[in-house]
Amino acid sequence: MPEPLRVLVVEDEPVAAEAHATCVNAVPGFVVAAMAATGQEALRALQENAIDVVLLDMNLPDRHGLEIVRAMRAAGHKADVIAVSSARDLDIMRSAVSLGVVQYVLKPFAFATLRDRLQAYLDYRATHLATAEVGTQAEVDEVFAAVRPSRAATLPKGMSEELFGRVVSALRNAPEACSASELAAELGVSRVTARRYLEHLHDSGLATRRSRYAGAGRPEVEYAWRT
Repeated sequence: MPEPLRVLVVEDEPVAAEAHATCVNAVPGFVVAAMAATGQEALRALQENAIDVVLLDMNLPDRHGLEIVRAMRAAGHKADVIAVSSARDLDIMRSAVSLGVVQYVLKPFAFATLRDRLQAYLDYRATHLATAEVGTQAEVDEVFAAVRPSRAATLPKGMSEELFGRVVSALRNAPEACSASELAAELGVSRVTARRYLEHLHDSGLATRRSRYAGAGRPEVEYAWRT
């Protein structure tokens, strides 16, 4: 059995970092070899560890992820990079592609999304890195398509990507923490539905949850986007 690919997880938010590491370790063929919270720590970890893949947050406190990729290449580090970011700026995505970033995963994401990207990357390495040359255009196309899975990753059963995106947008743009009832009223869905999506965001480490006390009744749970 081949050795698992060693992953460097670069993420400045501790809860998200732990969630990403848990996801990586849960996918056969991968193991977290190091973790870093800043660009400087990431570059040091690359010097001190044998790394195959970098799971790289694009928005770090000291340097942008694209700068880190440039610094990696300038220093001779050849590890492939999977970008993880909430940034939806097409210019950033184009720059990431030009620097050789093999995947770009948008936050927030379900575990299945990252799992599928990692599995596609593993298949790519197993199938296409064993030989040094390709013989036909079809083989070239296959190499470039292999690392990008064609099937869509799924949210937990019963959830839709469209509503998930609306919940994320509403919570991120909310001026203060909101309850499931308040979010349900804003989105035109039931309180139970809103609460399910909010709980999924909390369980994924993307939202905080706390009790709101108002009067003598039962406290209400409120949620806020984790910044």
